Amino acid sequence: MSENRVKTTQKHAWTASRVKNKAIDIVIYVFITLVSLTCLLPFIHVVSKSISEERFVVTKQVFLIPKGLTFDAYLKVFADASIMQSLYVTVIMTVLFTVLGMFLTICAAYPLSRKNLKGRKVINFIFIFTMYFAGGMIPDYLLMNSLGMLEKMTSLVLPLAFSAYNLVIMKNSLESSIPDSLVESALIDGASHYTILRRLVLPLSKPIIATLSLFYAVGRWNTYSDAMFYIKQNKALRPLQLKLYYLIISATESFQGSINDTGMTRYTDPEILKAACIVFATLPIIVVYPFLQKYFVQGTMIGAVKG
Repeated sequence: MSENRVKTTQKHAWTASRVKNKAIDIVIYVFITLVSLTCLLPFIHVVSKSISEERFVVTKQVFLIPKGLTFDAYLKVFADASIMQSLYVTVIMTVLFTVLGMFLTICAAYPLSRKNLKGRKVINFIFIFTMYFAGGMIPDYLLMNSLGMLEKMTSLVLPLAFSAYNLVIMKNSLESSIPDSLVESALIDGASHYTILRRLVLPLSKPIIATLSLFYAVGRWNTYSDAMFYIKQNKALRPLQLKLYYLIISATESFQGSINDTGMTRYTDPEILKAACIVFATLPIIVVYPFLQKYFVQGTMIGAVKG
């Protein structure tokens, strides 16, 4: 009798624990869904505005579903022939920036990940110090001017091509994923550090390389403030983000539909044009991201579990 009672008690406890776990799972799923919607709904709203008729946008009737489907805003964007030139400049700039940034990051992170490097702590401190202090925009502009880099692609690629933050991530990843014994055995076999880096470290570091490459590419793709200061006269070198910025400013300031500096006729409601520009500039990153998502997830998890 007591044995049945024990089994019944255990069954009730197991059922209660299962119900409790399901309730916790439901709360977690609801929370994740709400967080996801906070990221997704604004983008859906922007897309809906970009393909809705002006009268519905002006009267604020467009939320998540477009009204009066039209692609006039996108036709206005593509009507400017220099848009494709700006897109080409941005793609070239982003590729060069990402390749150079990853090259410098890998070349700095690998030696700093080796514990037998002399002065390792001092060099680490110097890199980390730059994350807290910067010269500011005016010294940067004066430096670009003294180096003769204004109105050139180099002013958009070289200054920000190295990130101390990405270096720290790469270094920690190499320390946690590349055992010292593996490197030591390769050295005993006669391999140089260049060979070890090329044939051993890089193949084992694909996730973190893909993750940091995405960081570099997205950061460069979305940045336009430096181009605003360094590229004033040479309109052919204006990246896409800066071009779209000037396009929106011109559409906002022009009220008579005259031809402005961007070569665009004014769109009646700048909000629609702004929404179309946001979608146009974001779409390439959205297309590329799914191909790197697998490596991105692996890269962000590196170092999370030790042992």
